[in-house]
Amino acid sequence: QVKLVESGGGSVQAGGSLRLSCAVYGYTYSNPCMGWFRQGPGKEREGVAGIDTNGATTYADSVKGRFTISRDNAKSILYLQMNSLKPEDTAIHYCAAELRRIIRRHLVSNEYVYWGQGTQVTVSS
Repeated sequence: QVKLVESGGGSVQAGGSLRLSCAVYGYTYSNPCMGWFRQGPGKEREGVAGIDTNGATTYADSVKGRFTISRDNAKSILYLQMNSLKPEDTAIHYCAAELRRIIRRHLVSNEYVYWGQGTQVTVSS
């Protein structure tokens, strides 16, 4: 059974940094398409960053230049390095995976089948 488990959330002041991790269990890791999404209070879930099978990355305009998605294939872990955090980054952050097909719309939630439980990120001004 495939399971995604996020960690690394927390509370920081504006301008600070956090690194989120997403461990993949129950799957023989082979560079699947994966992404990070978030849902802020009273907002819809939105795509933050995605990475394809070749390592190419996609970012939402709101996080370009501040966030970096990466992965450690040997450890089956996806990361999201978040720098220069802003109060508007406050949200529950989720990782997602599509393990069987190549997807093109990396920031669209219904492209992904597997989801983690989410980790809270709170940024204070």
